Amino acid sequence: MASPTPRARPLSPHLSIWKPGPHMVVSILHRITGDGMATVGTVVLVWWLAAIAAGRESYQTFYHVFGEVAGGAIGYLFAIGMTLCFFQHMATGIRHFFLDAGAGYELKINRSGSIATMVFAVVATVLVWAYIVGVK
Repeated sequence: MASPTPRARPLSPHLSIWKPGPHMVVSILHRITGDGMATVGTVVLVWWLAAIAAGRESYQTFYHVFGEVAGGAIGYLFAIGMTLCFFQHMATGIRHFFLDAGAGYELKINRSGSIATMVFAVVATVLVWAYIVGVK
């Protein structure tokens, strides 16, 4: 006996109900920034420590990549990116702390809190790097 032809089944039903919002973006950014700091930061830290331990020539290679190539652009790009990741991850962690305590689940507060974490991360990064490079 032949089986009946399969009918097309719907995909995930929640896809037609939920729209991406800032709270979803912040949740994804929290994971990306945490993983980025853990992996990229660890790799560069280990390379730096190994370069110091290996001697002058090895450290010169590390310094050349992060301090001299394109006028130090790679080093600045890495450092600014890690600073932005740090502030975004920290702000989202504080937001989650309040959510875990049961506060901030109202739609308007949740949305504004999500946007505030992204704005804070950018503003804090700009302020830190303005101070570092001497813009006052």
